[in-house]
Amino acid sequence: MDDIAFSCPVPLPGDETIKLAHGGGGRATERLLNSIFRPALDGPELSRRHDGAHLDLNGPVAMTTDSHVVSPLVFPGGDIGSLAVNGTVNDLAMCGARPAFLSAAFILEEGLETALLARVVASMRAAALAAGVRVVTGDLKVVERGKADGLFITTTGVGTVVAPRAIGPQGVQPGDAVILSGDIGRHGIAIMAAREGLGFESGIESDCAPLSEPVLALLAAGVDVHCLRDLTRGGLAGGLVEIAETSGLSITIEEQVVAVSEPVAAACEVLGLDPFQVANEGRFLAFVPAAEAARAVDILRGYPVSAGAAIIGTVTAGVAGRVSSRGLIGGTRVLDMLSGEQLPRIC
Repeated sequence: MDDIAFSCPVPLPGDETIKLAHGGGGRATERLLNSIFRPALDGPELSRRHDGAHLDLNGPVAMTTDSHVVSPLVFPGGDIGSLAVNGTVNDLAMCGARPAFLSAAFILEEGLETALLARVVASMRAAALAAGVRVVTGDLKVVERGKADGLFITTTGVGTVVAPRAIGPQGVQPGDAVILSGDIGRHGIAIMAAREGLGFESGIESDCAPLSEPVLALLAAGVDVHCLRDLTRGGLAGGLVEIAETSGLSITIEEQVVAVSEPVAAACEVLGLDPFQVANEGRFLAFVPAAEAARAVDILRGYPVSAGAAIIGTVTAGVAGRVSSRGLIGGTRVLDMLSGEQLPRIC
């Protein structure tokens, strides 16, 4: 993101911090829009400066929305801007849709540094370009100091559904293979390390990345994808349990096949965390028929974001909603969701 040129045709306030525009909107808001947002995100839809955008989409449409309140705003491997774009793009991809357009609503806290805001918006631009989407409409509000912890972003995305049939937990069938796209736990640990000032010797960066490219490749190749799930809050364990409970089936995974990097494993041991329950922002599960699993893995490994894809388990008609993890020496443990959030403010 550091190599993204940022132009500023309208001078920023002298103190280079956000000030509250009493009375709402006005010249102060217009100055922010013209100095930071429009240079980075402008396109044919935003340039019309209208109350909304006219979109050209053919066929069934998927839509998703998410609010982003991550703390800190900048973390190893990303920031709230790239997170806002990738999180929404990935939710669309999990629906079997090709992401196309985003809206973005910003709540700025009085006192936020304009240089930080400029970095975040430039990061959003870079992430949108990488994911092949455009920000076409949005909103900007400034609230009093202490009311927004710096910056909150809400993004809504729409895309064209390209999957030949509905993708979701209800499509999972006994005998399906469970594929994980890569190693787990990096995002949550990167956030915690940055927030708490933990100096791990091996720098751990978030896996925040767009997932639509490998997902669309699976669909284009004709793989019969039954379900997709990105592994954000709740991590791998949360995603598996949600799918098992919704489908009314049982899932068994082989623990030794689930990749956890040495730095993440060491950090989890020190902090008393289970990497299976730590959030990710660039990892997903795919449920496909066992006969197509090897081909699906080969396709996924052709993309950097899913180069570590592996078959980690299978679906059975056992106890409805149960997820079991089988260890290297044969012991089995039941995976469950946490009753609360293990690491709050991670997305």
